[in-house]
Amino acid sequence: MIGSFVLFPYYLTLRIRHYLFDKNILKTTVPSIPVVCIGNVTVGGTGKTPMTELVIKLLSNDYRVAVLSRGYGRKSKGFLFVGTGDSSIDVGDEPLQIKRKFPQITVAVDKERTRGIERLASLPENERPELIILDDGFQYRRLTPSRNILLIDYQRPIFKDDLLPIGRLRDLPSQMKRAECVVITKAPEFLEEGDRENLRHINHITEEQKMFVTTVKYLPPKAVFENVGDNRYIYSKEVFFFSGIANDKPVILHLSDKYELISHKTFSDHHNFTQSEMVSLVKYANNNPRTLLLTTEKDAQRLLNDKYLTEEVKRRLFFLPVETEFLSSEDTEGFRNYILSGLTTDKGNTPREQEEEIKETREETPAKQEEVRIPETGEVQEADKTPHEEPLPQDEEPEDKKKADSGEPVYIGPVEPVNGGLLF
Repeated sequence: MIGSFVLFPYYLTLRIRHYLFDKNILKTTVPSIPVVCIGNVTVGGTGKTPMTELVIKLLSNDYRVAVLSRGYGRKSKGFLFVGTGDSSIDVGDEPLQIKRKFPQITVAVDKERTRGIERLASLPENERPELIILDDGFQYRRLTPSRNILLIDYQRPIFKDDLLPIGRLRDLPSQMKRAECVVITKAPEFLEEGDRENLRHINHITEEQKMFVTTVKYLPPKAVFENVGDNRYIYSKEVFFFSGIANDKPVILHLSDKYELISHKTFSDHHNFTQSEMVSLVKYANNNPRTLLLTTEKDAQRLLNDKYLTEEVKRRLFFLPVETEFLSSEDTEGFRNYILSGLTTDKGNTPREQEEEIKETREETPAKQEEVRIPETGEVQEADKTPHEEPLPQDEEPEDKKKADSGEPVYIGPVEPVNGGLLF
């Protein structure tokens, strides 16, 4: 009863806001470039960044992909491109992680996502993205994405949770109706028969909504400071783990199977480590010379420019890479097809349809031959397509040869540009 009273003002505010957008009183924008939105209705912990990285892997080989994030926790303002050498203070830890992992793609940050997309759309044609991944944009209703993907933690069904500050919901669970696709994250590697239908039921996922299931894959630790990291510490039996993420319990559970977990320290999500905390880490490392110092990949971005870490700590400081993957190859292909089916080209069809259309045209259309009629016999033959040159008078040299002999530059002709990419 008390909980309902406390939550009512927040609940009412959300209801009014969504009503205004649903009735088109508050306007939304349809971007000129296809946008795939990845988000949730909780305050972190569903794996948005690993999911964003998975979408990049699935599509970046075929399409020019860009990622636009708010850049949570950064001290800068406005629109910024993210570089591999930037500081998390300026661009945020998650965008920096994505850029360092995929340096070939464009990553940008802007709190005003509509403005950010306009900036990306104004890039030169050879740099302009064909697809923008909007990281954590489900609540940004001023924008209508091409695909709206909602993530739900396998262990935390949203209809069994409460709004902030009692629970972890930052939006109404009923808003999941706006998502055409729901991805259940952090599920066990193997599901029993009937588990998928049970997941649909628990999370109120309709038959019209696509549902996919992913699991977490932990990779071997990597040095935070690549140039000085000593990989021998990976094989230590002792580990000190510290993190500033939304939910580190699954990571700790994983580490307990691999190491004799000496100690761990949990900080708030996106925590900026202080001088005293780093001094304490140095002191701990000196007192435990055989212990591996381990953190998360997101936390590592906030440690790269820390001036209080000693060389000894840098040698022993590693992060645990985490990936998300679908439970089956069918899920992987189905998810990729789902995304591509919602992206339209300038001809009004999807990229996949345009690819198939071009392929069919090439296969079905034979090379066209010209026909000529021989006057004497009336027979019709295919014309000889070999080009013929008119003979020059014997006393006249070709103009190009004259220029070459005189040392003048010879004009060969225009070179046609080749463009095999898809335009949206």
